[in-house]
Amino acid sequence: MNVFSTMVTGIQWRDVVDITLNSYILFRLYVLFRRTNVFRVLIGIALLWFFQRIAVTLGLVLTSWAIQGITAATALIIIIVFRNEIRTVLQTKNLKTILWDITPPSRSEPVDVIVESVYELSHKKHGALIVIPGMDDLEEVVLGGINWQGVPSKEMLSSIFWPDNPVHDGAVIIRDGHVARVGAVLPLSRRKDFPVHLGTRHRAALGLAEATDALVLVVSEESGKVMAARKSRLIPVQDNLQLSRLLHEQLGDSDQSSGSGRKEKVRLAAAAFFAVLFVVSIWFSFTRGRYTLITIDRPIEFVNPAKKVEVYDVSANTVRLSLSGSATIIKSLDPDTVRVRIDLGKAKLGRNTFHILKDNITLPPGISLKRVSPTSVEATLDVPVQKVLPVQVDWIGKLPPGLRLMAVRVEPARVTVVGRRTNIAHLATIYTQKVSLNRLRTSGSLTLKLAPLPRGSEIYLKTKDQITVHFVIKQKEPQA
Repeated sequence: MNVFSTMVTGIQWRDVVDITLNSYILFRLYVLFRRTNVFRVLIGIALLWFFQRIAVTLGLVLTSWAIQGITAATALIIIIVFRNEIRTVLQTKNLKTILWDITPPSRSEPVDVIVESVYELSHKKHGALIVIPGMDDLEEVVLGGINWQGVPSKEMLSSIFWPDNPVHDGAVIIRDGHVARVGAVLPLSRRKDFPVHLGTRHRAALGLAEATDALVLVVSEESGKVMAARKSRLIPVQDNLQLSRLLHEQLGDSDQSSGSGRKEKVRLAAAAFFAVLFVVSIWFSFTRGRYTLITIDRPIEFVNPAKKVEVYDVSANTVRLSLSGSATIIKSLDPDTVRVRIDLGKAKLGRNTFHILKDNITLPPGISLKRVSPTSVEATLDVPVQKVLPVQVDWIGKLPPGLRLMAVRVEPARVTVVGRRTNIAHLATIYTQKVSLNRLRTSGSLTLKLAPLPRGSEIYLKTKDQITVHFVIKQKEPQA
């Protein structure tokens, strides 16, 4: 429970945006493909992912690998097999339909004309097959036929199914208010329990209803009875009111179906809820799953100082951070993406105490801060000044007997030192490293380094720290 509460409290605004965006994308996929076979396959992929995560949790490496491969192959199959349905859904007149429109696509099939035509054909006992497509694409199922693109009328349909017409044995496909094709060949049902008293037209109607979401109307040539094939079922049609209701349900006409509007709203709300739930589950699985802690040390960066102000005498140069996140993210964490910055914009000259808060620490997405040590640092701010100091050789010991140091010349004779104003004020001379006189015998030159400056003074040399010393040694004159 503590781990879960920690995970929830560690959610950042980026995580909320991430979940919201992907939930909306998933919801839009449902809205666009909810009446197609593509949606059913997407549900299957989601179930495969769910079982794959279970296999990972249980440590079933081979099973997880196999399901992951099947999922990848299925995603490729969707693009290849259902390319026509995807193209049909995405071929919209404007971007609004794809991004935020939730109303089902409008259908303009002439229901009254179809009803009158069907019962006219039924009265004359002229066999007929009329297909009203749903969202599924029929190109891969329906064969042959002649493209028509005519406006349907009772006279047109009657003439198409006139027994002497060459295309009367085929099916008529009515789409978007037009007779799209005539004389089409439908796939036959392979059901073994198919009623023996029904003919080939009924078997073809049921075959298309089994393969797609189309509504197929059948008029029997022998009896004149009307039947409808839908959702793998043959439905006897008793009267024109029932036929009209079936047509309106197929076309998604909410005005003709009481309560269908409310049902559609409930379905959309449920889809939105499950989209958010599914994305949150994925987010917790990848971003927060297998909760892991890590400790790293990062340097402190002082930013935004006032002009000419520098930082001296810092109590701590690094801080230790305890971070949490999923094992995957922690494993791929680049320490350079974690930065600790302290703003000096409001700091004053002298000693300052800075508290290290979450706002001072930059973390990559998916990483949460658990602990900081130390929680504060002290730093002294001062303005650096320059000072020119004479260089003096630090002689030690004595020359051998009879020798005398006659002259000394130092190059350069003066050096510029830069440091804190309070630390540099007391300096009057800067010395070289020590030179032992008892080792000198003749005149010459020495290349020396300057002696180290006082520890903690934060003073550095602006010029080169190598000094050349020229000296002259002579024999002492004998005393008279």
